[in-house]
Amino acid sequence: MAAAGRVARVVIDSPLPQLDHLFDYSIPEELAEEAVPGVRVRVPLRSAGRVADGYLVEVGDPDDGFDGALSPLEAVVSPARVLTPGVWRLARRLADRSAGTASDILRLAVPGRMVRVEKAWLAARGPASGEISSPSATSGDITSPPPPSGDISSLPPASGDMSSLPANGDVSSLPAASGGMPSLPAASGGMPSQSVASGGISSPPANGDISSLSATSGDISSPPANGDISSPPTTSGDMSSPSVASGGMSSPTGARVGVRGYGARVLEDAVARGERIALRAIPRLVPLPDGTWVGEWAVTLAALATDCWRGGRTAIVAVPDHRDLEQLAAALAAVAPAGAVVRADAGQANADRYRGFLEALSGPRIVIGNRSVVYAPAERLGLIVVWEDSDPLHAEPLSPYVHTRDAALVRQELEGCALVLSGNIRSVETQRLVEVGWLRDRGPERAITPKIVLTANQQADEPAARAARIPSTAWRTAREALSGEGGRPRGPVLVQVARPGYAPVIACANCGQAARCTNCHGPLHQTRAGAPPSCTVCGRLATGWRCEHCEHTRFRLVTVGSGRTAEELGRAFSGTRVILADGDHPIQRIGPAPALVVATRGAEPIAEGGYQAVLLLDGERMLARESLHVAEDCLRWWQSAAGLAAPGAPTVLVGVSGPLARDFATGRLVEFAHQELVDRRELRFPPAVRLASVTGAEATVREVLAAVDPALLIDVLGPAAVEADTGPARATRASADQVRAVLRFEYARGAEVASAVRAAVVRNATRRRRAPAGKPGYRPAPSLRVRFDDPEIL
Repeated sequence: MAAAGRVARVVIDSPLPQLDHLFDYSIPEELAEEAVPGVRVRVPLRSAGRVADGYLVEVGDPDDGFDGALSPLEAVVSPARVLTPGVWRLARRLADRSAGTASDILRLAVPGRMVRVEKAWLAARGPASGEISSPSATSGDITSPPPPSGDISSLPPASGDMSSLPANGDVSSLPAASGGMPSLPAASGGMPSQSVASGGISSPPANGDISSLSATSGDISSPPANGDISSPPTTSGDMSSPSVASGGMSSPTGARVGVRGYGARVLEDAVARGERIALRAIPRLVPLPDGTWVGEWAVTLAALATDCWRGGRTAIVAVPDHRDLEQLAAALAAVAPAGAVVRADAGQANADRYRGFLEALSGPRIVIGNRSVVYAPAERLGLIVVWEDSDPLHAEPLSPYVHTRDAALVRQELEGCALVLSGNIRSVETQRLVEVGWLRDRGPERAITPKIVLTANQQADEPAARAARIPSTAWRTAREALSGEGGRPRGPVLVQVARPGYAPVIACANCGQAARCTNCHGPLHQTRAGAPPSCTVCGRLATGWRCEHCEHTRFRLVTVGSGRTAEELGRAFSGTRVILADGDHPIQRIGPAPALVVATRGAEPIAEGGYQAVLLLDGERMLARESLHVAEDCLRWWQSAAGLAAPGAPTVLVGVSGPLARDFATGRLVEFAHQELVDRRELRFPPAVRLASVTGAEATVREVLAAVDPALLIDVLGPAAVEADTGPARATRASADQVRAVLRFEYARGAEVASAVRAAVVRNATRRRRAPAGKPGYRPAPSLRVRFDDPEIL
């Protein structure tokens, strides 16, 4: 209960690390009813009459040792309680784990306020719309965890019991879990039972009693009153038919649909028990009842999320990009009512995103979106799913740079819900969690492996044929698929290439040096046949270009992009339609008619019925990229493309041999992840150990290193000079006069290292800095950048 005389503890929306703690303010009489945990507030700061925005985290009694006068709250911005207890605890834990600030996490978790949308939502929910029906709401505190929701004595014992988890979220030292998890916590941060008039959605009551709800013409089908999800009919799990319709997928108002291919209710029951699962996906396309083709993974995750929602709990599903999100949304439209699904996508308009956020506050929902959806508010959270956790799009580019997978792991620890990490391949990070017993490996009843052909294992008669970009085997496979000569149906052919554009890289025809712009020294490229070279950075045409090394005036193509490949294939297969799909030419879907589809990695459209052949070009060039994750990335690109093929259609991998190609061809994806983990343990590379990079002026970096006890670290790499970036992203990278040091440490030491580094960051931020000459009163910003688990440094 909020009342005058009590203290409001507020987290201020500021990126300054020295302000990353709760501030105490008094509550004026006129704000006593509105000042409740979770609302947006405005508060005064000490100097110059400044006012800051923030969130009221808790309401409590004044400290016994304080006898001064507190500044009063300036205003309560809105009665909507947008910061739930679970999201605040998650933000605080992740900030401490990454030596960042909680306000940076909250900017990702809580969208900007849209006044008109919020007023409509409040009006639809009635006068009590701002209240949160959690046990902590009555006490005014949203920092304490909610009590358990029920008796867990009947659950099987688990060595990974939540009570034994480390406070910092690190799990490497935990013993292997037997798979059992405590039951789900009670609603923390949920909203009371109200009806959303605009969407016709009836939320379960706040006390958890849902027996009185009944489906009306505009309402979402109610979850069962007793929470029992074992009785609804399911499919048998037979994988013989790729059709979703034949697999028992029902209409949104029909019976519950089961997950196919993993055994009858095997995955559903595991989620109901709160297990943590590393799920191996089924690599194929399937049709939905409306004729839309999607990946089998989308149907699996949609069925899991819907089953969780029908049990009266919220499911959160995070995918890397809009293409995956479109497939998932289509699969959910076939099995779940439209009002049950909430989309939280960064590509949405601000009003739509805020409307979806408020819907997620209104009761159990299925919340889908990209990496920031993992912070979505959830009443009775039952399931978190991360699809393709190895995709770099899951790496958050904003401070404190928390990966979606890490946020999901920490939230699962705090909330006790089920967790599913799945993808076309097994990431090395997920494999580590499987091997330490934190995740349980789950796969389909019957393995499905695409038909892979390796051209590097086939001997050609002439060296020129062996060195060809598209060898004879690939040509013959494409011709048979387009003409139907090989006995298979005629259909489209997918050609995956490494780079977009026409000629992404050009070089001097005489000396072979890369061609550079005379204006900014950026690399030159050619946009189309016969076009003069132009700079990829400043865009200036390089007319009259001369090589700066040998003064030669002619250039040659070093790499061939998607545009040049499409041009060459169009000449080779005259009369065949050629479709170009890349970042500049986005295409989501194509029909079943024969066509050559040239696509860059990750931009492949889905073909109705699948591709009759898939050609994977430029494999050696992809593997030549300098990155610790290059083999994992290539395997994911190839497996994703192979999963778009029709049943039995060949996938030709050109020019790649060795263990990686063999694992891809034989479907040994888990074995690949295991071997990668073994190699990284020997080298002490992530994820075998954790890393933290510290970038800034040399003196500042050395101060940070001195603040960390060497006994906590394995070793320190550097400091070393950071190369100046001349590319388009140079404004966001470190300058040439900065250095970077890398700290390596064990997972068990993560909390201590983060605490020491964060203390050094705060000291640096509060230090007085001299104003540059001629700029009196100017105070330069701190130049220290800290990033834990930095994927870019190796």
